[in-house]
Amino acid sequence: MMTFRTAIFPRILAVALLALCACTTEDFATTERQKPREEATLSGELMIKFAPYVSEILDSRLQTRSGVLSVDEVLELVGGYRIERVFPVNSRTEQATREAGLHLWYVVYFDASTPVESVASRLGQLGEVQSVNLNRTIKRAYNTGKKAMPLSCEELAKLQRRAAGTRAAVYPCNDVLLPLQWHLINRGDMFLKEETKSVAGADVQCEEAWKLTQGDPSIIVAILDEGVCLTHPDLKDNLWVNEGEIYRSQKDNDGNGYKGDLHGYNFVADEGIISWEDYYDSGHATHVAGIIAAMNDNGEGIGSIAGGTRENPGVKIMSCQIFSGNQVSNSLATVKAIKYAADNGAVILQCSWGYISGNANTYDWGEAGFRNEEEWSAYCPLEKEVLDYFTHHAGSPNGPIEGGLAIFAAGNESASMAGYPGAAEDCIAVSATAADYTPAVYTNYGPGTTIAAPGGDQDYYFEYFDDGYARGEQGCILSTLPFSISGSGYGYMEGTSMACPHVSGVAALGLSYAVKLRRHFKADEFRELLYMTASPIDSYMDGIKNYYHYVAEVGLNQPMQMVLSNYKGKMGVGQVNAANLLRAVADNGRQLSFPNLYLSLGAEVTAVPADFFIGGERLTYTVSVEDTSVASATVSAEGKLLVKGLKIGATAAAITSSGGETHTFNITVRKHADDNGWL
Repeated sequence: MMTFRTAIFPRILAVALLALCACTTEDFATTERQKPREEATLSGELMIKFAPYVSEILDSRLQTRSGVLSVDEVLELVGGYRIERVFPVNSRTEQATREAGLHLWYVVYFDASTPVESVASRLGQLGEVQSVNLNRTIKRAYNTGKKAMPLSCEELAKLQRRAAGTRAAVYPCNDVLLPLQWHLINRGDMFLKEETKSVAGADVQCEEAWKLTQGDPSIIVAILDEGVCLTHPDLKDNLWVNEGEIYRSQKDNDGNGYKGDLHGYNFVADEGIISWEDYYDSGHATHVAGIIAAMNDNGEGIGSIAGGTRENPGVKIMSCQIFSGNQVSNSLATVKAIKYAADNGAVILQCSWGYISGNANTYDWGEAGFRNEEEWSAYCPLEKEVLDYFTHHAGSPNGPIEGGLAIFAAGNESASMAGYPGAAEDCIAVSATAADYTPAVYTNYGPGTTIAAPGGDQDYYFEYFDDGYARGEQGCILSTLPFSISGSGYGYMEGTSMACPHVSGVAALGLSYAVKLRRHFKADEFRELLYMTASPIDSYMDGIKNYYHYVAEVGLNQPMQMVLSNYKGKMGVGQVNAANLLRAVADNGRQLSFPNLYLSLGAEVTAVPADFFIGGERLTYTVSVEDTSVASATVSAEGKLLVKGLKIGATAAAITSSGGETHTFNITVRKHADDNGWL
């Protein structure tokens, strides 16, 4: 089950298996026991991984049977069933899928009256079955009547009037709400009761970074969450578009295994139609998307980390919907979403969800979650395998990053350990800070936590006003919301799930700069660069931090306290810093060069030379082939290189830009090739 923090009082605690580390001032938390229990799983279905030696049998199986006799015998005993691959065939990525062993995972459906543990036990005893995974339910456990704290239309209009003629000289973009986004640009001017609770520069350092780039549309961030509002004016131009697909189509037009997935996929409803207006939706995904990629400098709404401008477009958002309304999600939907993101071009996985921390307070949270990576991977092997697939198979050897970055919220249980999967070695787990670098009162910290980012802290910035209403929204994170939740389209949330997209946005901005400079990184190299360039924050971990938690019960005159020294060295390497990261990108990685090509006899491949030359969009190109009997090559008027295989063999070739730079490469023509064009 999942946990949200929403900007409304009071805090409600319950029990859940998974905690969606989201953004609100209340932990609507729940925890169920981590060990599989019938009520925490879907009945009538589970996932199994076959042994590799039965792979050929599976490939030739009948529609509703595995073809593996021992497995089919067990399943016939439990009533009518069918069996299908967890991950549909995608011709472009099937080879990588098989190399990773993910083609061996199947979901089996059987009579729901049969206890799922009984079926799992029987299948687990078979030699042909390597692993059995229960399909655990993933629930959002929060009061659906308590949404994010919206910004009123009246307040938005007031800010727009105030912005006229005054903001340009103070802020680098003309977005009217940017002065309220201390997490992007912090002037150190946030005061409460004549006490400053902000530090100039306690942000993600966008102002300096934007001088180098504001994003690049070739960088795709997949948001695993509720559905992103596709019609929001600050977001609609920065949505990922699957050019080979048609929205609402009932046909898989691009052959990736999913129908109608124009801007992503709804894994809850198993359709390409993204939803965000259900009464029980929180607007969380839309809020996350705004932090990363709202349109900048468009004279309205918010600014974002990597959303670019109309003249210079920013990064793209892919909506991988794993929650919708009050429907439960499950492990199957989540792993499908992760692989979909990798196979369709995303290089950053934005995950504001995770299991309850293994060090969570059991009184408040029930039984704690996984304590180490071995335990997590033992109970969630498919989850681990598909995350490994993303971190190793996303991206390209001929682009800014080879592999992908899986970025998770560390958790909102105030626990001394990050939750999994974020705490896993190859993932990034994000803790949350306030506007003065101090830890947010709810944040997880300690082992598994790798980096910090602004997440908001309503309890810390809390004030009572003359009307008796408690407010602390100025200390939270302001971003986009669906209009069904906020009439203005904007509002506040807090949580490590708000800190998480700040790191995703900064990483996307860094990769955008790598695109501009034609630099290339391995995923683990870029992850380390993200850590190396973080701003140190341990000097702020001294003294006592007062905050007002359970206000109605305790009262304003009885603040609660955090001993900040308990967090020293435990919030990760420091706070993510976009300016430092971009400067480091220029001095690290390797320079891209035009790659070797291979193709089938008689086939033709297309490449874009501009992708490998700095400033390549403004240049023209000529190409020469040493042995023209092996291959022909021409450059089209649009600047694309067209290569055709004429004879089996290999030849050297060269491409030269109008700027005088030459890249040499090889062309190999084979009798059969997979036609992806890249060696």
